[in-house]
Amino acid sequence: MAIHYNEEKRIFQLDTDKTTYAMGLSPEGYVGHIYYGARIYGTVENYLLRMEEKPKTPSVNKRDKSAFLDSFPMEYPTGGVGDYRESCLNVRNEAGQMGCEIFYHSHEIYQGKRPLAGLPASFGKQEEVETLDLVCEDPILHLQVILSYSVFEKENVITRSVRVENHGQEELRLEKVYSACLDMDDENFEMMSLYGSWARERHIQQNPLAFGKQMVSSVRGESSHQEHPFLALVTPGTTQQQGKVYSMHFVYSGNFIAQAEKNHANSVRMVMGIHSNEFCWRLHPGESFQAPEVVMVYSGEGLGEMTRSYHDFYRNHLIRSKYNHKKRPILINNWEATYFDFNTEKLLAIAKEAKQCGIEMLVMDDGWFGKRNSDNCSLGDWVVNTEKLTGGLKALVDQVNAIGLKFGIWFEPEMVSPDSHLYETHPDWAIQIRGREATQIRSQYVLDLTRPEVRDYVYESVASILRSANIAYVKWDMNRQLSDLGSVYLPAEAQQELFHRYVLGVYELQERLVQEFPDLLLENCSGGGARFDPGMLYYSPQIWCSDDTDAIERLGIQEGTALIYPLSAMGAHVSDCPNHTVGRNTPFKTRGEVALAGTFGYELDITKIAKEEQEQIPQQTAMYHKYNDLVREGDYYRIASYRENHFYDCYMVVSKDKKEALVTFVTVHARPNYHSLKVRLQGLNPNLDYRLEGEMENECVYGGDLLMNAGMLVPSEQGDYRSYLYHFVAD
Repeated sequence: MAIHYNEEKRIFQLDTDKTTYAMGLSPEGYVGHIYYGARIYGTVENYLLRMEEKPKTPSVNKRDKSAFLDSFPMEYPTGGVGDYRESCLNVRNEAGQMGCEIFYHSHEIYQGKRPLAGLPASFGKQEEVETLDLVCEDPILHLQVILSYSVFEKENVITRSVRVENHGQEELRLEKVYSACLDMDDENFEMMSLYGSWARERHIQQNPLAFGKQMVSSVRGESSHQEHPFLALVTPGTTQQQGKVYSMHFVYSGNFIAQAEKNHANSVRMVMGIHSNEFCWRLHPGESFQAPEVVMVYSGEGLGEMTRSYHDFYRNHLIRSKYNHKKRPILINNWEATYFDFNTEKLLAIAKEAKQCGIEMLVMDDGWFGKRNSDNCSLGDWVVNTEKLTGGLKALVDQVNAIGLKFGIWFEPEMVSPDSHLYETHPDWAIQIRGREATQIRSQYVLDLTRPEVRDYVYESVASILRSANIAYVKWDMNRQLSDLGSVYLPAEAQQELFHRYVLGVYELQERLVQEFPDLLLENCSGGGARFDPGMLYYSPQIWCSDDTDAIERLGIQEGTALIYPLSAMGAHVSDCPNHTVGRNTPFKTRGEVALAGTFGYELDITKIAKEEQEQIPQQTAMYHKYNDLVREGDYYRIASYRENHFYDCYMVVSKDKKEALVTFVTVHARPNYHSLKVRLQGLNPNLDYRLEGEMENECVYGGDLLMNAGMLVPSEQGDYRSYLYHFVAD
């Protein structure tokens, strides 16, 4: 049993293989957080709640109730009653007053895990996961708050979610509903998060935690390029192999907040949930609201252990696609090859050349529909442009299939162009504020997915195309963020529900898609990586990692992404040089080996690249087939970071049985007068011998303990942007 309730001491204890999470009840019924950290094999005690210290519990000293509430380690704090720290739940009654106070009511412990209505969420077999539903109640509002905790022992993961139910007779307004809170004493924490922008997504930043509130967030209607719904508190000196890490990751694709608050008592409150900006949900009598899920990982062995917990958890308990544990087809996307300037003949020429090089799928990107020859028209008019695609889409797909390639297609179904038949016919279908000129981004508006008829139109637009031909892959794009928050459909009192209802609409569409087309390989995209989050991963096994495909820029992007996501989730492509985003020239070999740490493909005009580069493609596709099982399923170890040392990057993947390892090393900046570099590997079996194979093959056999403790040598050579692969196999 992973979950235990000590009725005498009124303590809940949740155990994974390596961690313990404990909660206790005060005499009044407040649920307090006792402990989260390394596994405790005995019984946790409630003295850690400090209820015998001043300020004592309200049952003992009611005159200092607020002082108690403002210092007690609340498991799920509510607003308006005396806890002045960040609240997780704000409720306004019909009289317009905001206040909520919840007490323990009952609980249920059961094997397995129930789905979250309308939301992506983790899953597991009954023998893989155990769940605690902790029912709390506000007796004045007749409001129940169900705190759900699911324990995945093997992966050392605890997930949390919250459901709020109105059992009273009056309408309540939820102005804030976060999903998780963690109250604990400060350990001189540093805060780690992921930041960026378009083409610079998910770069790692880490700073000391100061007094006050520090947060990352998005109010853009999506998880965004700029911030990421992930937060970790780490102890000073934490590395890949040592130090404490407390982390949260949000299974949601819209507005979010992830915040750490350090107060006067040197305690820290860490929260995560839907951002309260422009959020208010009407909760009618008998209705409920389900908040999204948070994935929590504690590591006592540094960032590396946290990383591998998230990787295993997402591969085993979040990604549903049939492709999850399968090799993905090597694709070539025509976007950077042609942009809008293509036709059937051009696509077939690319397909024929690609087939000769071992590429397995042609993806037709933007520009195949309506009158779309630039990005200023036709979104919403999902009708094949037969002037470009002579004979129609099916004819093209059939010819590509006859060449021996699968076929994929691009959509941006959540958008509408002002210059489109759809907008001319249904201008009220766009998100807008009546009487105000709507803001355009990329000459497009956002469709109002709160409307059932809009969702039906969007779905049928995509589905009818997929039904018309043998399409194996869809790239689902979204190239702007939400603004002008208004819905012609929603009543005035529900306008602040738009952000969340929009995200629910996206989830509904993708759920319908994967149900009707279970064999479809779906790759989500949002201006590159603006919706690279666990919510989208639930529907698609891979996400377009970034629009920046430059191999050197990708080192930082992929480092931050791989911190929490399995490599198999990252779309990674080889592009032409000079690179379209930064103008950098990088060796073709390096481009291929960096892209190997993801779902491999190409984004270039294969008919025009230099002969010597074209000749390398069959070697790269063979390399992908040789190593993909290892890259997709193995354990990831970060060895060195170009972000930190400014000269080189190194990471490796080790098979679960530790009999095989692949090391990638990239020299970013060469240095004069340097001898070879010593690199200490990780994750090997110290009792096994390993033979080096592949491009660096020799007759040497190395002990696993030697490679991890003494290290291996990487030669110093002239030239920037050079990469090396080292493939070790147990001898």
